[in-house]
Amino acid sequence: MSSPKTRKITVGALTRVEGEGALHVRVCDDRIEDVRLSIYEPPRFFESFLRGRAIEEVPDITARICGICPIAYQMTSVHALEKALGVRITPEIRQLRRLLYCGEWIESHVLHIYMLNAPDFFDSDSGIELAKQYPDEVNRGLRMKKIGNRVLEILGGRAIHPINVRVGGFYKAPSVGELTSLLPELQWGLEAAIESARWVAGFDFPEFDSPVELVALQHPDEYPMNEGRIASNQRNPIDVDDYEQHFTETHVAHSTALHSHLGDEQSSYFLGPLARLYFNHERLLPPARRLVEQLCHTWPMTNRFHAILARSIEVVHAFAEAIEIIQGYSTLSPPSITYQHQDATGCAATEAPRGMIYHRYQITASGEVQASKIVPPTSQNQKQIESDLRGFLPSLLERSDSEVARECEKLIRTYDPCISCSTHFLKLTLERL
Repeated sequence: MSSPKTRKITVGALTRVEGEGALHVRVCDDRIEDVRLSIYEPPRFFESFLRGRAIEEVPDITARICGICPIAYQMTSVHALEKALGVRITPEIRQLRRLLYCGEWIESHVLHIYMLNAPDFFDSDSGIELAKQYPDEVNRGLRMKKIGNRVLEILGGRAIHPINVRVGGFYKAPSVGELTSLLPELQWGLEAAIESARWVAGFDFPEFDSPVELVALQHPDEYPMNEGRIASNQRNPIDVDDYEQHFTETHVAHSTALHSHLGDEQSSYFLGPLARLYFNHERLLPPARRLVEQLCHTWPMTNRFHAILARSIEVVHAFAEAIEIIQGYSTLSPPSITYQHQDATGCAATEAPRGMIYHRYQITASGEVQASKIVPPTSQNQKQIESDLRGFLPSLLERSDSEVARECEKLIRTYDPCISCSTHFLKLTLERL
């Protein structure tokens, strides 16, 4: 009887993602025995060093968690702190915050679509290589991303780690002229985003459509960015205040990022554009809603590889909403709401480009943070990624080591993981016994 053979596959680096991690797969007699997405980037301890800080420092500090989606961390932190303080912002401040989030969705989604994910559909190793095949499309994407960055610069003070967001509103309100100057480019961007979505819809998508629990914010009147209840396709919706009664985090030995679970059965769940679209497609603005009707030929759309199409549709919505907000803007005065410090606890959830993000802060009457909890979308998706790999790998086992590794990378990239946020390298070891 021949002895078992061990087959190992190592990928030196998972390209086109942010952060560091490893994937270990063990197969015995064509059975998937173990799949571990090992995020080994050192913990960054943001929750710890926020303790004792003035609450006014929190938005600027949390923005440093990510250079791609800083607004998600800022917005969630200010919403949670305002909940603790009993602050009610004005409708005008709320609209400017949505505009800021539109800018982030544009720049982050477009970066992922063109430079990180689209190359997978054309056997390209990078966005630069893809640009050789599709120069017009990639240049279109770069120009759209630049428009998103410009929105962040005007509203946030700068595109990377913006500094104009504060508890209660903004430090400085943009002038009407500053915002209306964006309209010509935003109008161009809207048409470009529609063309982009149609281009993406023509990709040759792999099939991977296994059952999954979808989770996202759901709002009765608008496409959710910074408010809503937490919806699931398998459970009743809950208020954000009840998040920690239903969602738990546990440490696993193979990852420096905590695993998130849902419900008493400790289920994995799926966040991101596909989940948002499932619950909220009827609240997309008309240009994006028409694309859902024209391009989404299967519904519900849960094939993981269709995430790039969902992102493309959300980009259309973000451009359309940015235009709508700016056209209705008049000078914001005052740019922020005053408040009094108090002993309290507040929590909030918003929709980062990659999915729902949750913050909770316990604050003191002296205006300091006593405790905090930050749950990024990538750490919440981590368990679901492992589950998806278990379901996806059996279809790959007849392929070569390099092909298995490449297809696993493609599946992981559909999540647009931000590994540094959750705690770009992926080391894949596949053992065949």
